Amino acid sequence: MSGVLRRLSAGGIVGLAILVFWVAMALFGSVVAPHEAGAIVDMEVFLPVSAQFPFGTDYLGRDMFSRVLHGTRYTVGVALIAALIASGSGLLLGMCAAVWGGWVDGIISRTLDTLISIPSKMFALVVVAAFGSSVPVLILMAGVIYTPGAYRIARSLAVTVNAQDFVTVARARGEGTLYLVREEILPNILGPVLADFGLRFVYIVLLLAGMSFLGLGVQPPNADWGSLVRENMAGLHEGAPAVLMPAFAIASLTIGVNLAIDVLSGGRRSGEAG
Repeated sequence: MSGVLRRLSAGGIVGLAILVFWVAMALFGSVVAPHEAGAIVDMEVFLPVSAQFPFGTDYLGRDMFSRVLHGTRYTVGVALIAALIASGSGLLLGMCAAVWGGWVDGIISRTLDTLISIPSKMFALVVVAAFGSSVPVLILMAGVIYTPGAYRIARSLAVTVNAQDFVTVARARGEGTLYLVREEILPNILGPVLADFGLRFVYIVLLLAGMSFLGLGVQPPNADWGSLVRENMAGLHEGAPAVLMPAFAIASLTIGVNLAIDVLSGGRRSGEAG
């Protein structure tokens, strides 16, 4: 780990710092926020940035800094859980398909190919229309949408490793499927899978932000960053920070995750090579 840290570039340090900051805010943002999420703190709306209000105020005179911090748990938390579901399910199914092959591979692959053929936003709109936009529904919806992509990556990697000589030798000496998956295949695909997990997380953040911007994501009185942009659109013509700051938060999170992906996947590959 220390070797990886010494090899970090400036971009990698920035990316990891941004990622750690937003994860910490997802956990403790409601504690460190100076005001309650719904508290009206000033009679003036769309106030500019100031020492008292670092992100200005929104269309009701609420502190946007507090609103963004409270919203982090929905933007980051929901996306993180959904990405874990998608990548975990894709990894498990991909390794099963690669190791067992045959009809198991065919059934799993054809089923997920059918799902991936449906446009993600259309699928999301249908699910929300049918079941509402509660947080559990949003998590499961996003997790299902991005499972096929994670499966394709995991299966492709696992098939390549499964064909290697060291796996053939392990199988010839009588090792079971669980051993092959745990000791031979998973360690050799974990780096790319972690990188893909980061991408799934970014995709889900953007999907959920888009749904919230349309009014179909996290519902009031709760709010994520996408809904914060939508509800303050009236201040766009005057450049109110209430519109810009949630958008900047989304941009900073996606940039930070992408920089962290490059560092973590690169660092793992270097460690394995050594």
